[in-house]
Amino acid sequence: MKSKSGNIRIGIGGWTYEPWRGVFYPDKLPQRKELEYAASRLTSIEINGTFYGSQKPESFRKWASEVPDGFVFALKGPRFATNRKVLAEAGDSVKRFYDSGVLELGDRLGPVLWQFAPTKKFDEADFGAFLDLLPRTIDGRALRHVVEVRHDSFCTPAFIALLRQHDIPVVYSEHAIYPEIADVVGDFVYARLQKGKDDIATGYPPKALAAWAKRFETWAEGGEPDDLPKIGDGKAKKQKRDVFAYVIHEGKVRAPAAAMELIRLVG
Repeated sequence: MKSKSGNIRIGIGGWTYEPWRGVFYPDKLPQRKELEYAASRLTSIEINGTFYGSQKPESFRKWASEVPDGFVFALKGPRFATNRKVLAEAGDSVKRFYDSGVLELGDRLGPVLWQFAPTKKFDEADFGAFLDLLPRTIDGRALRHVVEVRHDSFCTPAFIALLRQHDIPVVYSEHAIYPEIADVVGDFVYARLQKGKDDIATGYPPKALAAWAKRFETWAEGGEPDDLPKIGDGKAKKQKRDVFAYVIHEGKVRAPAAAMELIRLVG
């Protein structure tokens, strides 16, 4: 019998962060063992380094070998593709990214996050041209893409309609400044939780974590939380969806603790 819910994977951004040593990582744990340790306690990690420059195929193979079955990485697409005036001209940057060895992650490869600058405004034709550049398959391997937009001009039903034409979701970003867009598009949901606090042992108060766990379960079961802001017209198709959620940015020292507590709550 098929599960009525998609998979819920929860994690953090990266795994190399000195203040985690002695807090999340045990004292004297060798740095070369940090990814293995993090992956044994989390179910996903968002890799940020791919945003700034190309990685080597052997790096992707090494990372894949250090995490357990079922663990999935999300990758940030390169800034050379998204930080440009004319997005329609990003094709070469997108191709170089996939040619760099991304597929060496095998079944550990999850969504690719294409993050746009806070100054980037919505231009329907140009943004649509960028979405057209994103490959849906390579060598028979299905690929997933998600976009993170950070300018208020994207808060228009036309943006959601455009995403639905391409079947590409938008990140739900819990952030103090950037727009929060919770419209569901496609077969997965991607959330970035960015309001944690280091003076709370679990990053967020227990009540807030319980609320997030409930939202993740609602998304996974094909629903839409009724307490998050949407901007599009109509509802998404009812279907089970995979959920990828990352505790990042503010409260970074406690981000692993928050992620682990969320994993416990949805378990």
